[in-house]
Amino acid sequence: VQLQASGGGLVQAGGSLRLSCAASGRTLNSYVMGWFRQAPGKEREFVAAITWSGGRTYYVDSVKGRFTISRDNAKNTNYLQMNSLKAEDTAVYYCAASAYGSSWYDRVEKYSYWGQGTKVTVSS
Repeated sequence: VQLQASGGGLVQAGGSLRLSCAASGRTLNSYVMGWFRQAPGKEREFVAAITWSGGRTYYVDSVKGRFTISRDNAKNTNYLQMNSLKAEDTAVYYCAASAYGSSWYDRVEKYSYWGQGTKVTVSS
């Protein structure tokens, strides 16, 4: 599986960005797709996840109500719509795929495939 993340950039606080994660190499019907982020000097943390077939979504508390994860199975792509961005959202965002099921949606070690990361900078 190859994952290609895109859509990062520089935005002012309160603005919006949409990240995309295009998957190739195999079908992902049974995979959980997740987004993680890593700020300088910090550990990689879970942001959001979606089950590829069922459409269930999960979010870290700090982004609930502001971020929305979705997927387009026909395009083998998932998206992270980020609204009302804050300076603390600044990080490199990574998309990932997990075959371990939704019980482990927030666990970094349960994701086998990772994209290259896309940088999001929110200026205050």
